[in-house]
Amino acid sequence: MGSVGTPEILLVLAIALLLFGPSKLPEMGRTLGKALREFKKASADLRENIENEVDEIKSDVKDLGGHGAPRVRGGLPAPPRATAGKPPPAMEEKASNSSTSEKDAAPGSPPGADD
Repeated sequence: MGSVGTPEILLVLAIALLLFGPSKLPEMGRTLGKALREFKKASADLRENIENEVDEIKSDVKDLGGHGAPRVRGGLPAPPRATAGKPPPAMEEKASNSSTSEKDAAPGSPPGADD
């Protein structure tokens, strides 16, 4: 497929002139020009918005020092890791509750077996 040259453009214009007549052709040209201008304006606005968002994200990453929250596949933050030797807060709470109930339990009964 080659590019569209002058003969092809002249052929298309001649066919358009025959189909629509000399009175409608200038109006169609104006409409086509307005549509192309609006399309170019919309694409420039979109490009500018995307560039602004990318710049904002880059500045956020720079502010974090490039060491944001670790990410896993899919872009979600990785779950927090428990510190060595210390359970997560929810586990600490359960452990403290179970230790008080273990003291109340009869000797020799399994932990958590409340009668």
